[in-house]
Amino acid sequence: MPPRLRAQVGGLNSLAMPFDSPALVFTFAFAAALLIGLLVKFWLATRQMRHVSRHRDRVPSPFESAISLEAHQKAADYTIAKTSFGIVEMAWGAAVLIAWTLLGGLDFMNKALLGWIGGGLLQQLALLSAFALVSGLLDLPFTLWQTFRLEERFGFNKMTLRLWLLDGIKSTVVGALIGLPIAALILWVMGATGAFWWLWAWGVWMAFNLLLMSIYPTFIAPLFNKFKPLDDAGLAARVNTLMQRCGFASKGLFVMDGSRRSAHANAYFTGFGASKRVVFYDTLLRQLSPPEVEAVLAHELGHFKHRHIVKRMGALFGLSLLGFALLGWLSQQSWFYGGLGVQPNMNAPNDALALLLFMLAMPVFGFFVAPLSVRLSRKHEFEADAYAAAQTSSGDLKAALLKLYKDNASTLTPDPVFVSFYYSHPPASERLARLGSS
Repeated sequence: MPPRLRAQVGGLNSLAMPFDSPALVFTFAFAAALLIGLLVKFWLATRQMRHVSRHRDRVPSPFESAISLEAHQKAADYTIAKTSFGIVEMAWGAAVLIAWTLLGGLDFMNKALLGWIGGGLLQQLALLSAFALVSGLLDLPFTLWQTFRLEERFGFNKMTLRLWLLDGIKSTVVGALIGLPIAALILWVMGATGAFWWLWAWGVWMAFNLLLMSIYPTFIAPLFNKFKPLDDAGLAARVNTLMQRCGFASKGLFVMDGSRRSAHANAYFTGFGASKRVVFYDTLLRQLSPPEVEAVLAHELGHFKHRHIVKRMGALFGLSLLGFALLGWLSQQSWFYGGLGVQPNMNAPNDALALLLFMLAMPVFGFFVAPLSVRLSRKHEFEADAYAAAQTSSGDLKAALLKLYKDNASTLTPDPVFVSFYYSHPPASERLARLGSS
């Protein structure tokens, strides 16, 4: 334990802190932020459900010729069901968060592992692993319900229970093989590199993310899905011509068997540097015509042309640096631990505790600045749409978007305030109106 923190916690009694203690102040701040955040989220969710329900029985006039009333009502019902499910999930998540922190769940787990294993790197890795395992088990009922009840009800789930179990086993094994070594390295850096450990840890974390982006398409993604080269010669020629015109090079064009798991459709770029590849869901190719697929791909190319990916990575790197710096300071403050229901270790490192408390607490405060991020994302989507309309056809892009909104049961009438908080993509009415004027 750093000497400064040892001195601070030497006289700490987590059961009898003075009313003016920094720990108690932080407890109130955390509880207030959590409560206010929950109230705002509930208000937003109920607004969304009411707004969608009010507009359920009539297709908005700009879409009357393309979207049937039946499809519109399905999208409304799907949106309401997802939002209602989200409220229950949100309430459960808040209860679990309080149990981990203020009710002493994490403190209990840490002390139990200390008594069993003793201090040191092994105990810290065990704490991270046990936390991940218990958190996964607590989320399991919601994952099952969402996949096999909610998605199944609206015809989107194509996954069998066997495939779901295999995915879970693979995810756990891959997560352990990748996560445990990087966690061990960061914990070692935190304990061995002095006061500026957070700067070294940030460097390790960024290097790890870049490495993961490079190896994911080739080594990790194929563990879960099958990828085969695009065998439609006509579409491949259109796509290659478009990419050459846009100055984009990829390692290949691939089709992914997304229909094994879901009826939702998508296309994306993956990889980093020389490992970049274009991936189409097989469901997307079934739903769209070649010109429409080309327009969707042009939208994705627009993100690269406007350097949105580089900008987002730069923002991620900068925010991560600030996050590690903040963690470096908070990990030295006894009130940070005590305020979240944890008594710091007196004779063992607190690095894993600090990491877990930081991951639990920061989203509570970060919720209030999240609208800034999604607003920037919507701006980027408009820019990518404009680029696609210039490179291909705005009519093809509009037709593709309408099909995707319909086939994915995306509501055409979201609540504007809900959109401002949560939507990373502009709603259909705004996107198509922009394209109509381009």
